[in-house]
Amino acid sequence: MRLLLAALACALMQAGAANAADPPPGVSSCSGCHALSPSLKTSIPSLVGRSAAQIAGVMREFKSGARPATVMGRIAKGFSDADIDAMAEWLTPPGK
Repeated sequence: MRLLLAALACALMQAGAANAADPPPGVSSCSGCHALSPSLKTSIPSLVGRSAAQIAGVMREFKSGARPATVMGRIAKGFSDADIDAMAEWLTPPGK
């Protein structure tokens, strides 16, 4: 499992989809469904181009139940506010 997560993190960094710092725990939960590269097209909304505040805000809405969800509500409940902030910052290019 660790090898799989390490390979995923390396692939994301090589694609230029993430900051240079090591990914915080939980980011693999995002990249499993959401496209983290502008060249990938999926039916699930991409996180590319979103600000850290926007990502964190939506995650908190899922966590509290304010935003309806099927899977995201359950995923978001597993993260603390500090986890959410760390993931949102890591997923956002510098200056966003």
